[in-house]
Amino acid sequence: MRFRAAVLRSYGKPFAVEEVALDEAPAADEVLVRIAGCGLCRTDLAVRHSAGRSPLPAVLGHEGAGVVVERGEAVTGLDPGDHVVLSFDSCGHCRNCVGAAPAYCDSFAALNLHGGRPENAARFTDAAGAALAPRWFGQSSFAEYAAVPARNAVRVDPALPLHLLGPLGCGFLTGAGAVLNSFAAGPGDTLVVLGAGAVGLAAVMAAGAAGAVTVAVDRHPERLALAERFHAIPVSAASPGLGDRIRRLTGGGAHYALDTTASAELINGALHGLRPTGRLGLVARLHTPLPLEPGTLDRGRRISHICEGDAVPALLIPRLTALWQAGRFPFDQLIRTYPLADINEAEQDCDAGRVVKPVLIPEPIGGHDA
Repeated sequence: MRFRAAVLRSYGKPFAVEEVALDEAPAADEVLVRIAGCGLCRTDLAVRHSAGRSPLPAVLGHEGAGVVVERGEAVTGLDPGDHVVLSFDSCGHCRNCVGAAPAYCDSFAALNLHGGRPENAARFTDAAGAALAPRWFGQSSFAEYAAVPARNAVRVDPALPLHLLGPLGCGFLTGAGAVLNSFAAGPGDTLVVLGAGAVGLAAVMAAGAAGAVTVAVDRHPERLALAERFHAIPVSAASPGLGDRIRRLTGGGAHYALDTTASAELINGALHGLRPTGRLGLVARLHTPLPLEPGTLDRGRRISHICEGDAVPALLIPRLTALWQAGRFPFDQLIRTYPLADINEAEQDCDAGRVVKPVLIPEPIGGHDA
């Protein structure tokens, strides 16, 4: 079948919306999904700086949501017409996958970042018949359609605004999952969030839903105003003595801190602001060494990496949609929609901080050859 998709052909060039083809029906364990909307994540944009590790040309996009239109013969639990949110890929059978930790799948990097499943290597082609890179995060959902492993598709209530749900599969999942899963924060707990972007603000909202008190740290006043709207205590990243200020605001030190910035200065400040036995989780990828100041890990303080919010998407995504329906996780307030054709404008707005979470909407479908 043929359809439109946003193709990145060079690490330094704009996306091009063009016709692509999927050369076969869904495999036995796959579903074909008509995309209603796909979030633009900074991981998609980081491909430009991946030093060639993520193959091009490729259709990116890994925060898709849409409607199942066809299923493979081995798929159970999903039917045509079901509304689904798509999440990251995993092998499903390694020790971590079997142990309900699919974000730590032995094959996570290979499946999601470095070319996907080898058996799918030639499935996507452009209008001239040239092969595109294998699926990105098991999806490649900057497109009108995506063929995905059925275990990556989470069925959701059809009454929900499907075109806005895609970021629940990665960015919002990561921030909220860190709070609800990794930290298991609850009433009386205190949390520091470094960076009030999509992941950080999802963490702020999840902490509010869990009854925790949150301090949000950012250098942009407008992002701090957003965090304050979601009941966080705003603190400028330029404030001197960050650790001391956190301890004052949290009554002796925070229980948890979540970093989305990869800033060594802010990370050290947050570690100084933790109470004994406090934990700091890193979700931003570190590209340089992280020097830790003396005393930051004294008295039982811990630091660790958190991937995809330690989530089992089939469990956390319905939890987040239920919180949204109850008015306790208003993620839609972070979203601005763009036509898929305007993907380059969305990228520019994201890079400039003019939008928290862009969501790309494919043009109305019709008249395509299949």
